[in-house]
Amino acid sequence: MSGILVSMAWQKALMVKDGKSKSMEMFDGESRQVKEASYTRLCSTKDILTVNGLFPGPTLHLRQGDTAFVHVHNKGKENFTIHWHGILQPMYPWSDGPEFITQCPIMPGNSFIQKVIITEEIGTLWWHGHSDWSRATVHGAIIIYPKRGDRYPFPKPDAEIPIILGEWWKRNITDVVEEFLHSGGDPARSDAFMINSHPGDFNSCSVIPDTFKLNVTSGRTYLLRMVNAVMNNLMFFGIANHTLTVVGTDGSYTKQLKSGYIAIAPGQTMDLLRTPLL
Repeated sequence: MSGILVSMAWQKALMVKDGKSKSMEMFDGESRQVKEASYTRLCSTKDILTVNGLFPGPTLHLRQGDTAFVHVHNKGKENFTIHWHGILQPMYPWSDGPEFITQCPIMPGNSFIQKVIITEEIGTLWWHGHSDWSRATVHGAIIIYPKRGDRYPFPKPDAEIPIILGEWWKRNITDVVEEFLHSGGDPARSDAFMINSHPGDFNSCSVIPDTFKLNVTSGRTYLLRMVNAVMNNLMFFGIANHTLTVVGTDGSYTKQLKSGYIAIAPGQTMDLLRTPLL
């Protein structure tokens, strides 16, 4: 089993393999923190909580059997934890993320090392904030590759692309939470759904450079590693004139299923092969 020390930042990493230590840089090797950053969407700008100033946050790449130690620095204004969604954490719930349930929250200005144990999980999972609705902006993909020497149980794709479905409120997300907790009703509807933090071109104020665009080559197969990071909505996804083949969901392989579209629940992940529609 390899051990990975990651500063989250996800700033530096130390990988131990076959009894040897190898220093390596992850996510550009820059100093990174849980902090607020300014983002503009739908012609309005606001500060949102992020990891390393990124929205979505950085992708964590691991292999089956890895153990990662993630050093979380809370430079935000509120208590904070990170949950490793779909990771079993056998015999070690203390880094699972739910505040006041399996661990105390990380207070502003403090740090905590979270231990992430990968056992049988494989494919795509995700990490997200687990304090109030922090996960609305604090989230990212976890890609778990097979053990070295093992292969995918499907033809190797030409490329792999994380696709994170999210949503955007022009209002401060804290105000949205406080409002529906006070009223006891449903939360206010978001102003837009997004792909990889970009709204679609049918939304007001959306312009082409601000929408997500994936360039592909005809005849090639792409593995879409999809995460539904939307707060409460079932999402439907399809690509015109193409077939999607489901090969995995929620950190495990599945019997392959071909369809023109998929339905994905909040918090669910799917591995999808995009192939031309013949």
